[in-house]
Amino acid sequence: MIDQEKIKAGVRLLLEGMGEDVSREGLIETPDRIARMYNEIFGGMSEDPGQHLSKRFHVDNNEMVLEKDITFYSMCEHHMLPFYGKAHIAYIPDGTVVGLSKIARTVEVFARRLQLQEQLTAQIADAFMEYLNPHGVMVMIEAEHMCMTMRGIKKPGSKTVTTVTRGAFTDDIALQNKFFQMVR
Repeated sequence: MIDQEKIKAGVRLLLEGMGEDVSREGLIETPDRIARMYNEIFGGMSEDPGQHLSKRFHVDNNEMVLEKDITFYSMCEHHMLPFYGKAHIAYIPDGTVVGLSKIARTVEVFARRLQLQEQLTAQIADAFMEYLNPHGVMVMIEAEHMCMTMRGIKKPGSKTVTTVTRGAFTDDIALQNKFFQMVR
């Protein structure tokens, strides 16, 4: 659970550490605004991904289901700067599918935590395997990291791509290629 009072105190200390006057007009409400913002952008820390993947529907067709271009925003745990991009998720059902909006909600649960992109990709795939029990799942995330674009090396527009395969996707190159063709 997010402790808003600790966040407010921390923001005040951060501002003072930067040499700011926390009592000046433009900063008086900043600690409260930051605490409310963190409650929103880190709300996935207290959410259970299984909640979104539990509502399923029976299907006779067990062909690949792909939801692509799921926009997400997350925060890098190393620099606490945003990274954002698109997630693409495919799974092969085992007699049941999940509502399409639930796929995006699952991405949100994990994205709304302090993250590493590599970890985010694996957490999404593992949640699908655990809660949906498909024959397999493949997740690809393409993201731009503000820690790469606005500080350090300063390379705007560069993207990091991560993929994770589970189950039937793991050793089936043809299935992986079909995923990549469908994503592009």
